[in-house]
Amino acid sequence: MLPQDRLELAVSIATQAGEHIIAARQGQAFNQRYKKGQELVTNVDLEVDTLISERLEAALPDESRLSEELAPDHKVMATAEALWVVDPIDGTVNFAHGLHHVGVSIAWVSEGRTRLGVVHAPFLGETYTALYGQGAWCNGKPIHASRRSNLEHCLVATGFPYRRDSRPPLMRRLMAILQHCQDVRRNGSAALDLCDVACGRLDAYYESVSPWDFAAGLLIAREAGARGGHLYPCPKGIPEDLYGENLLVSAPEIHAELADLLRAADDNELMQY
Repeated sequence: MLPQDRLELAVSIATQAGEHIIAARQGQAFNQRYKKGQELVTNVDLEVDTLISERLEAALPDESRLSEELAPDHKVMATAEALWVVDPIDGTVNFAHGLHHVGVSIAWVSEGRTRLGVVHAPFLGETYTALYGQGAWCNGKPIHASRRSNLEHCLVATGFPYRRDSRPPLMRRLMAILQHCQDVRRNGSAALDLCDVACGRLDAYYESVSPWDFAAGLLIAREAGARGGHLYPCPKGIPEDLYGENLLVSAPEIHAELADLLRAADDNELMQY
């Protein structure tokens, strides 16, 4: 299947998934529980993951899948030649609370490189798409990342882990950003934060997240001209496009300075112990 055909398939699947999400929200037809006592998940997450999985299986039965609810085993990243990376609802807490920052994220990875990405925001009416080496679009129109060069004028997004005991070390990073940048946003969806970087609404995004949270959004941001990378070297055996620890994606001109700022905050944190 050609890349453009794969992209059209992913858009069709994401759009259908979005319709299911909207219907569930309107009817309040969902239950809630907590994975590991901390991470909110609803039955709609499972239903949408199943919908996406069944459509991919019908179209491409021989290709592997990595998805948050049905197929979360990270080992497949190192072995699969062709891999679909899926987050059925990125922003589950937002979905459950009636907020609009919710996305369906679908990426296709071949030989360790993300080749296409789709992020569909059903409540916002926006569909972001990208093909490797061919650019990025929102609702079919080309998008471009910010060209901001002054850190103090930058709007930066981030997020926090579900585990409360993992949050205190991140406060020093947050304080560094607040002291040197214009402001911070915490919108609750990594995929959509990356898309906001892609279209210039945000100048940067940093966080540690799972592959399904960022795979599609990272490609979209890069294809829109953003610079994406990691604060520290990636371990061997994991494709860099799927390694989500210490991710930083930003306007090209501020990337190095912002990375230095965040690493310095980490060094200061270590000095406290």
